[in-house]
Formats: sequence, C-alpha cells, structure tokens
Amino acid sequence: MKCIACDQEQTHVIDSRVVESGQSIRRRRECLVCGHRFTTYETADVRMPRVVKSNGARQSFNEDKLRSGMMRALEKRPVPTKKIDEAIEGIKKNLQASGEKEIPARRIGELVMQSLRRLDQVAYLRFASVYLAFDNLEAFRAAIEGLNAESAGRE
Repeated sequence: MKCIACDQEQTHVIDSRVVESGQSIRRRRECLVCGHRFTTYETADVRMPRVVKSNGARQSFNEDKLRSGMMRALEKRPVPTKKIDEAIEGIKKNLQASGEKEIPARRIGELVMQSLRRLDQVAYLRFASVYLAFDNLEAFRAAIEGLNAESAGRE
C-alpha cells in the first residue's frame, strides 16, 4: 500500500479492526519512510450476477428495483423495515451463493415471492397477482387456497 503523503510503498499495518458487522476491515498504517499515518478499509469485491430478462436482454442487478417491487407489494402492511432489509439481503446472498454470472429474472421473482410469502400473505398475493399475471378470479382463489393449505399445515 502506497503512502498517501510521500507515495512510497514501504508501509506497515499498526492496527486492524473488523467494522460494519464483519463486512470490512479497517487498517491503520504507517509509512516507514516519512512516518505519516493513515487509515485504509478493505472490503470483499462481491459482484452480483447479471439479470437475463425474458426477452433475452441482459442488465446489471439493481437492488433499488428489487426493493421498490417489494415495497410496492408491502405498502400499508405492518411489516418492519428491518424484516424487509433482511429479506432483501437474503435474496442477494442467495443469488451470490449460486456462483452464476447470469441469473434469469424469473429466478429473482421466485425468490421475492418466497420472501413475501413468509413476510406477509397479503403482500405475497399483491406481488403474485402481477408477477404471475392473474387474469381471473380463479387464479386468485387458487393462490389463496394455497396459502390456506400452507397455514393449516403449520398449525
């Protein structure tokens, strides 16, 4: 690591600490030439897979788009923001853990539906009605019956 004061590469680490819930490391460094001290942060370079849309177009993963879709479904529902953030992080971790460079958009939609199903059944139905393109009352009824059967199985 080059010194930010004299541009020499002879520096050493004085102190290291884990920060941000283990997501990065803070290192205090000192230049062996001029004695200047400075701080660096080290984080993993984690790349999200690219999203392959149904028409074949490819685009970068967009967390804001994921969040806005979930928030739209959860609008006026009693779900804490912390739970929503945890669900989004879970979806991202799932995508990263796949190790794939490209993920079909359909897979992301399925992960969102799974998360919403656990968070709030009404939000799940809202999202599913758009995502699965319910075009009649029977499609809604089938989704509701699926939720009822799942709830009865848990009791």
